Amino acid sequence: MSAILYYLTLPFIYLLSVLPFPLLYGLSNIVYFLLFYLLGYRKEVVLKNLRNSFPEKSEKEIQIISRRFYRYFCDLFLETFKTLSISRKTMLKHCRLEENAQRLFDQLAADNQSIMVVMGHLGNWEWAGNTFSICCKHQLYVIYHPLSNKYFNGLIIKMRTRFGTKLIPMKDTLREMLNNRKTLSATAFIADQSPQPDRAYWMSFLNQDTPVFLGIEKIALKIRYPLVYVSIKRVKRGHYELNAERIELPSVETRPGEITELHTKRLEADIRKQPETWLWTHRRWKHTRKFH
Repeated sequence: MSAILYYLTLPFIYLLSVLPFPLLYGLSNIVYFLLFYLLGYRKEVVLKNLRNSFPEKSEKEIQIISRRFYRYFCDLFLETFKTLSISRKTMLKHCRLEENAQRLFDQLAADNQSIMVVMGHLGNWEWAGNTFSICCKHQLYVIYHPLSNKYFNGLIIKMRTRFGTKLIPMKDTLREMLNNRKTLSATAFIADQSPQPDRAYWMSFLNQDTPVFLGIEKIALKIRYPLVYVSIKRVKRGHYELNAERIELPSVETRPGEITELHTKRLEADIRKQPETWLWTHRRWKHTRKFH
């Protein structure tokens, strides 16, 4: 059944990928109307997340952010498919690396220094990976969760590797990073996923007690690669800018969670600047901390 569904939808997916941007965003407007007004997809989850994250905002402000998020969510969904056919030139026209970020990555490459990149589900993270692979000398490896459907998983791999990016299944992260030590690499982690609460580090994030992964911090301290936080700013519809900031690792032993808090707080600051571009449909706070 999964194979039938895949081959039935594949022509439509490729059709989406070749649509000119004005038509793509026209379609996105229609999808937004269906998703928000007719289906109300995860609307209660989104509103609850927004209210808890921004208790200082009025209900009117929350509703405005909610509508803006759904509009952007539909754009993001359709933009992702453009990767199947978009040219390098057009990709860089729509998602550019700021000069300071380019300079930082060029210097790290000149020093023959492999790096770890940390980011969140903010802005178009798929396009960000494409732009990095096109513009930077490092071989980009992205940590990902393979899909259970092998056909759609293959399609995702095709989209994400089209410009030279390579993928590492999450369970193989450290082993693959150690195997790649002889190459100039950048390994990218999405930091705002939900870990199991009993293995998480808990901290305040968007005004809520939140479990976060310690894995990025542990690997960074073990492998001693520079840690670079990448932010994705939406400039206007269909256009993004990437910036980068190095997070200095301590030379002496640090308390657990210190580095995790640094990059998580940077992500929180970016979310506050453009809240509509974060993934609010995610059940980020489904777990609560158990105190012993």
